Amino acid sequence: MATIFSRIIAGEIPSYKVAEDENFYAFLDINPLMKGHTLVVPKQEINYLFDLEDQTLEKMIIFAKRVAEQIKCKIECKKVAMVVLGLEVPHAHIHLIPMNTESDVDFRKEKLNLTADEFAEIAAILRA
Repeated sequence: MATIFSRIIAGEIPSYKVAEDENFYAFLDINPLMKGHTLVVPKQEINYLFDLEDQTLEKMIIFAKRVAEQIKCKIECKKVAMVVLGLEVPHAHIHLIPMNTESDVDFRKEKLNLTADEFAEIAAILRA
């Protein structure tokens, strides 16, 4: 059965798309730590990031870098953190999180509760 991320990529489950190319898809995390918290996933369904072929992993990091640069440009923050974390979805993914302090990247803290309109606005800003 397809992972939730594969279903998002296929358009079966709605998402707030930030960027896409032939190999990767970036969309807003629906349980964000910060406004602009984005997930980058390969379109190839593979459980563990480091099981990706070297060339695919290299391209994914370069794709994530372009998305992070867009986040840094559009969302007020000092840096964009890149975090590889999560066991609940068996699909490789990278979190890109705008940060001003290290505590902004603490996954134990309460997540933001954004409206659909806020998510849509942030995604539109990041795609512009």
